[in-house]
Amino acid sequence: MRYYIRMCILLSCLLFACVCLISCDKNSPKKTGRVVVTDVEYSIRQTYGAKEGHGNSFVVDANGKVKNVGEADVKKVVVTGYCRSCTQAFTSQQWFTSDCDKTPTQKDTIDYLAVGAEKEFHVEEVAFFFGYDPSPPDELPEKIEMVIESFETVE
Repeated sequence: MRYYIRMCILLSCLLFACVCLISCDKNSPKKTGRVVVTDVEYSIRQTYGAKEGHGNSFVVDANGKVKNVGEADVKKVVVTGYCRSCTQAFTSQQWFTSDCDKTPTQKDTIDYLAVGAEKEFHVEEVAFFFGYDPSPPDELPEKIEMVIESFETVE
């Protein structure tokens, strides 16, 4: 009978220790990734039709870098651009954009980014311009920005 009581006490203590270890693991703070855009260069590019004499449309493209400044590695980093000062309607002599889903060229996906690492991205067609003559617009749109749309933390 004593053997049975001792075994029960031993198993109870062992079970209690396991529960404590498991609960500590769940309550420990998880490391998170944080990705920021560190460098961006915008350029105006004339779109198709220039050879046929229809080269009156232009787009803004962006090249830059993103950096993981968080505590954990990240994957599937999606970078895209928005023109906050552009109109939502197709108009001539004004920068415009659409509220449709982004095309694959309007966003860039970086597969993997380690802590402290920096990688380049390229995004096309952030904003559109259609004019009456084939000369490019004088300046870029006022409120144009690149954003990290999403990413996943590697565990």
